Amino acid sequence: MKTDNVINQRSVIAVSLTLGFLMLAYLLMPILTPFVLAFILAYISNPLVERLQKTGLTRSLAVSLVFCLLILVALGLVLIMVPVVQKQLLKLAQKLPAYADTLQYSLLPWLELKLGLDFSALDLTALRKTVLANWQDVGGWMGRILSKLSQSGLQIFGLLASLVLLPLITFYLMRDWHVLVARIDGLIAPGYRVRINKFATESDYVLGAFLKGQLLVMLALAIIYSVGLSIVGLDMAILLGLVAGLVSFVPYLGFIVGIVLAGIAVTMQFNDYTMLLAVLAVFGVGQLLESFVLTPYLVGDRLGLHPVAVIFAIMAGAELFGFVGILIALPVAAILVVALHNLGQMYRDADTGIKNKKRSKKQKKKKTSKRKTTASASA
Repeated sequence: MKTDNVINQRSVIAVSLTLGFLMLAYLLMPILTPFVLAFILAYISNPLVERLQKTGLTRSLAVSLVFCLLILVALGLVLIMVPVVQKQLLKLAQKLPAYADTLQYSLLPWLELKLGLDFSALDLTALRKTVLANWQDVGGWMGRILSKLSQSGLQIFGLLASLVLLPLITFYLMRDWHVLVARIDGLIAPGYRVRINKFATESDYVLGAFLKGQLLVMLALAIIYSVGLSIVGLDMAILLGLVAGLVSFVPYLGFIVGIVLAGIAVTMQFNDYTMLLAVLAVFGVGQLLESFVLTPYLVGDRLGLHPVAVIFAIMAGAELFGFVGILIALPVAAILVVALHNLGQMYRDADTGIKNKKRSKKQKKKKTSKRKTTASASA
């Protein structure tokens, strides 16, 4: 009886602490973004740090090498991609007047003819003149945007603080990762340690494999889409390829978004609807490679979630916690999948145990009745 009361008290305390932690996380959400990003980076980088340690390096030296590698990769991406994206955005600004003409004098009349819609109230002439007169004044636009942003001093300070804190928090988490794991393990009661360690090991396998595999799939798709659209001759090939690749963590979203944006861009640029077939071919090849090559070999079925459940998890995370919710939606979903699997296994084990006890009781009763029968017969 006392044992049951102790278990109930521990359950109430655990549930209360969990609810309190979730409420605190919700209230602190505006400042949690750099911590969540740093945790993800440290988690992904920790296996490489441990491999370097096995070669004889100290923990501090291994962390420093991996941290420098992360910094170099980030700087390389910024130095390579920012000028390319900026160049393509300037090219888009230059061609917006021509795109407006194509839309007003070719595409809209075609839609009116085919669909019976009326776009007479939509006049893009003023927009065309405005863009044509001011497309070179990009610096002025940027200055006005910065002046608007400067009025929100706290937001700018928060953004700068996040940029500064992210590498700092990442470094300390990478350096002390094993210490944090050991301390958390020390807080677990001995009676629950085996079961919780098993759950943590399974979660680590599923989560680590999924995160690393999904990042590689996103990168591969961004390259495939960018190269394919460049071969087609699309001016915005790299920018659209990056967008389609980055949003591909949601099943089929990168494929849909890429086809829509690239289809609009290629129609505006070439004014030739047959070019849509080339866009469909690019994203069709990308989707086939993702379905039959990239995802099976890089990710596999480690997450175990239906695509609808993935979309729901991401939308729920975004609704509850904003950008941080988008970041943690799939990792949390992966952990929940492992938790539900373990709970199901515990239920099946408990049910099997109950059935075995009933069976053993029946067998004992049969043996007892046989003994009594034998004893009465001998008497």
